Amino acid sequence: MLRIEPERHFDERGWFARIFCRRVFAENGIDFEPVQESISFNEHVGTRRGLHYQAPPAWESKLVRCTSGAAFDVVVDVRPGSDSFGRWISAELSAKNGLSIFIPAGFAHGFQTLEDGTELLYLMSEFYDPDAQRGIRSDDPELNIGWPTVAEPVISERDRALPALRAVPRP
Repeated sequence: MLRIEPERHFDERGWFARIFCRRVFAENGIDFEPVQESISFNEHVGTRRGLHYQAPPAWESKLVRCTSGAAFDVVVDVRPGSDSFGRWISAELSAKNGLSIFIPAGFAHGFQTLEDGTELLYLMSEFYDPDAQRGIRSDDPELNIGWPTVAEPVISERDRALPALRAVPRP
């Protein structure tokens, strides 16, 4: 995961910032050419989505930012044979801090909202492929992710049924 902080240009109207520039990414060794853009709107605080990824050959990279509200964002390495397989890192994304994260191919992604009405914007390097969709349980004890405490997280039945990390194929 690469944390990206946009350079904001302020004036009497507010601010303006470039959130993606292919040339800047390429100058920093990142080959990322988005083919799809998606939005996730989440009505309630404590909504958890993920951990999702697409399997090879449809691995996808993502650039994710929060356009409204705030989220605790998590990325997990699911690359077979990786020395950091199963390790996770996190970042707080919010409309206020303006941060984005770049998630390379081979990493699962998920988040939990910290505010009602949280919206995340995704740029993705691959088209959605329902046959390549995969995921791992966000509450897998093997991952031991330090999710923010809420009385009862809002998790879809689909995400509750995802397998544990040990089900991800490894060589």
